[in-house]
Amino acid sequence: RELRSKLRTGLKTIRAAIDAGKTDDAKAALSQTFSLIDKMAAKRIIHDNAAGRYKSRIAKKLAKKAS
Repeated sequence: RELRSKLRTGLKTIRAAIDAGKTDDAKAALSQTFSLIDKMAAKRIIHDNAAGRYKSRIAKKLAKKAS
C-alpha cells in the first residue's frame, strides 16, 4: 500500500508540473519518476505493460508541452 501510494504521488507531481507549464521542473523529475515506475514494476506492484504505458504517456505529454 505504501509503495503504491508513493507511485501515485510521484505521477501526480510530475503531471501537475507539466500541466502548470513548469517544463524545467518536470524534466528534472522525469528520470526520478521513471526510476520509481521501474522499481514498482520490478516489485510487481504494477504490471510491466502498465509501467511502459505510464512512462510513454508522461514523456509524450512533456514533449508536447516543451515544443
